[in-house]
Amino acid sequence: MSVSPGDCAHEVLDVVPLVMRTIQAQMRQHRAVDLSVPQFRTLSYIDRNSGASLSAVAEHIGLTLPSMSKIVDGLVARKLVIRQTHHDDRRRMTLALTERGRSALEASREATRNCLAQALGNLSSADRSTIVAAMNLLRPIFTSNQIVGQEN
Repeated sequence: MSVSPGDCAHEVLDVVPLVMRTIQAQMRQHRAVDLSVPQFRTLSYIDRNSGASLSAVAEHIGLTLPSMSKIVDGLVARKLVIRQTHHDDRRRMTLALTERGRSALEASREATRNCLAQALGNLSSADRSTIVAAMNLLRPIFTSNQIVGQEN
């Protein structure tokens, strides 16, 4: 069976948002109860982008700088995030997770992995192998900026 690149793109465009919506819902459901959704999303972003600036996090989360600053202040006070001086520009601050912040995020990820594993357990071993193979094919495409117009 021959599948065109357009047909393949159509399927990715249809299915990936459904998968992401499920993952996000599970991650939120399994976040530490004392973390708000914006705080949790902030931890997730900083984990994927260690050394990010406050403005980068605010832009990703969709908040103003003052609002993002309050969220980060709270995460710093709870020892989930640390502010560091940028190694090249001492006027610039970067954000990173503490071990405590990483642990809180990993607990949520582990619970989410378990839920996904349970759902995927209904598939045959061959189907699960196909999904793993497909993910391994997609990973380099979406991590190497091969998509025209994609920015970091």
